[in-house]
Amino acid sequence: MSIEFRNVSAGPLNGVTVSAPAGAIIGVIGGKNSGVTELLKLAGGVMQAEQGEVKAGTARRLVALGEPLNLAPSDVLALDQALATQDALVRTRTLIGLDRLRRAGTTVLLASHEDRLLETLCDEVWWLEAGEIAAKGDPRETMTRYRRFVADQVRTWGETIPPRFAPSSRRGDGRAEVLSIETLGANGQPTIVWKSGEYVSVRATVRFHEPVSEPVIGMLIRTQIGFEVYGTNTELEHVTVGPRTAGETMTVVFQFLCDLCPQPYTLTLAAHDPDGTAHDWLDDAVAFTVADERGTPGVANLRAKVSVETLKDDTL
Repeated sequence: MSIEFRNVSAGPLNGVTVSAPAGAIIGVIGGKNSGVTELLKLAGGVMQAEQGEVKAGTARRLVALGEPLNLAPSDVLALDQALATQDALVRTRTLIGLDRLRRAGTTVLLASHEDRLLETLCDEVWWLEAGEIAAKGDPRETMTRYRRFVADQVRTWGETIPPRFAPSSRRGDGRAEVLSIETLGANGQPTIVWKSGEYVSVRATVRFHEPVSEPVIGMLIRTQIGFEVYGTNTELEHVTVGPRTAGETMTVVFQFLCDLCPQPYTLTLAAHDPDGTAHDWLDDAVAFTVADERGTPGVANLRAKVSVETLKDDTL
């Protein structure tokens, strides 16, 4: 049987009006305090609306995280993260059971953080934000919009967290000292989160304790398991930064497009001579994260453009 929420308010939910037909699986997504849990409780019949009404059949059931799965026939079944802790066998049986319920006319509301599951299983996805329906419709389109929103939120949050200057190792003869390292977003503000595709910067401040005729300043990006992703230095980029005298302080800025896939990375920075003799070499000095609306595997976001061509069959 179908379910309809008419101008419903309960907890963070604020005048929500939305409906789902019989025989449909609806994915429900949203962050903390978005109203997802309250919507599912209303759907499952275990909570009453403070305002508005919920129209559905009398056979309604809620299954929360950690509770035994009950896939008996019903009008409405609300699952609140109920698949999160299941093993592969139970999950497979559950997905088959949900499809049978859908075919029998049950309306299923499924809250989950698993993007691929929602995109492949659901007929529609509802995105709740601040107690309201932010978007709903095609699972892939809605999930893409939601991931973009989350990536932007994470990127904004990154500006509130100061980078932790904590190299895994440090070596050098002390003729120069790296005083600070900052990762900057496209807006020029320090952040520990870059968004894939934005123009970013690495800014390092170096003080010289002794004269250095030809100093070289370099940077290296690694994954958390130590895979070297990209590195460059002032010599490779044909930028002369010397000679420098004792007591001088300078700032070097590396700017580039962050065409990296979303995952955590570290930044190594070094001051050294052209022959590699280190003045101050800081391995994995700063940790940062790359966020994106797409969970692209790998490390390089090559932003491929895909085209399809249909060939004529000359045998006809």
